[in-house]
Amino acid sequence: EDLQDQTDCNAHAEKRPRNMASFAEAPEGDIAKGAKIFKTKCAQCHVAEAGGGHKQGPNLGGLFGRVSGTTEGVAYSAANKNKGVKWGTDTLYDYLLNPKKYIPGTKMVFAGLKKPQDRADLIAYLADSTK
Repeated sequence: EDLQDQTDCNAHAEKRPRNMASFAEAPEGDIAKGAKIFKTKCAQCHVAEAGGGHKQGPNLGGLFGRVSGTTEGVAYSAANKNKGVKWGTDTLYDYLLNPKKYIPGTKMVFAGLKKPQDRADLIAYLADSTK
């Protein structure tokens, strides 16, 4: 019975729209294009470089491998703290599509990036700049 449920779940997952594709299926990201996206869509609330201060949102330095809602000095929503997602390329790719759907109740007022290329570019930039 469990096997059948799993098979049905996998079959359903394959029917997802292209913008819901997993990071494994994402196009290769461009760091320079990601930097432009960060500047226009993210920089008003976030700093990418480690050691920078927090803005309305947390500093993203050291983002990869960090668990949501755990950065000191940031007033996270209960939803963000309780989600407990470990940030990586795959989780960011899904999150950036629609943050409010990925973490219902988040305070982040960002609608998301619908285009897979935009998400891949932003993630490439974040992977490079948040080390």
